[in-house]
Amino acid sequence: MITHIQTFRRFEDKFLLTDGQYKQLMEKTAPYMRLDSYCRNGSYKICNVYFDTPDNDVIRRSVSKPYFKEKLRLRSYGTPSSDEETVFLELKCKAGGVVSKRRAALTYGQAKAYLQRGEKPENANYVTNQVLMETDRFLMYDKVVPTAVVSYDRVAMFHIEDNDFRITFDTNLRARRENVSLEKGCGGKLLLPKGIKLMEIKISGAIPLEFAHLLSELEIFSQSFSKIGEEYKQTLRENKRTEGSALIKIS
Repeated sequence: MITHIQTFRRFEDKFLLTDGQYKQLMEKTAPYMRLDSYCRNGSYKICNVYFDTPDNDVIRRSVSKPYFKEKLRLRSYGTPSSDEETVFLELKCKAGGVVSKRRAALTYGQAKAYLQRGEKPENANYVTNQVLMETDRFLMYDKVVPTAVVSYDRVAMFHIEDNDFRITFDTNLRARRENVSLEKGCGGKLLLPKGIKLMEIKISGAIPLEFAHLLSELEIFSQSFSKIGEEYKQTLRENKRTEGSALIKIS
């Protein structure tokens, strides 16, 4: 079972890499970066259910890039095969570039009981109770419901001298708006072209100088990218194409 710190604050930067840039980056960082212990087979799969209103108010506000934004998701590592498997309910906030995340570790059965019927697990620890109290507020926001599944394969690394400096590489990014539950698996439409990887740098302080120089050398530059934001934008484009096709047929 994968477990993580339940609360933290950090800075995150995102980058889109080609396969060639990824290969060079891995070769050049080999002396000081190590694979996370959960990458036993080279990578691991992450599945997320994101919550929003029927009118997509949460993601519409998020893509407008406000100073403060938040999102709620239910995360599993792979597809849950039973209600006893551990999943994570995460409330992620971003204010002025600083990311804060609260996560509650629950069994899949407990998560469904809470999200579907408001039943909180008995004997939960203090952090879990605090996360659920914050989530109560989010769920009351104009009938928030499960909206989309976003999944990907992740390679995670950390600096051998600074465990707070982490890098993740996500590939095979997929999303769907039908069968929105974790037990339905991680399939969906591709969000990025083949050969493109999403790299995220997660750190509580400054990026190590040697890594900053390497990014410049390989011409890898930070850019804004949100997985659920990209899913929403693609869904909008698809809806417009569908509406356009319908108008052509009618005329």
